[in-house]
Amino acid sequence: MYWIWYIIIGAVAGFVAGKIMRGGGFGLIVNLLLGIVGGIVGGWLFGLLGIPSAGLIGSLATSIVGAILLLWVASLFRRS
Repeated sequence: MYWIWYIIIGAVAGFVAGKIMRGGGFGLIVNLLLGIVGGIVGGWLFGLLGIPSAGLIGSLATSIVGAILLLWVASLFRRS
């Protein structure tokens, strides 16, 4: 059941990250997918840094940071 929340939080994070990134990212669907994957990347990154992310707001912040990071890396490959 928790995986549904992870998908929803990741999708919201992808949407927010697309709005934060200049140029809007890669479109709604790709931003949502990158948000879901960004939740995993953000959780891993925060775990390495020892930053706890508990609750809905913590998970959302972690996912947004991960999605922004993934959008930035993907934009590096898109322009080349």
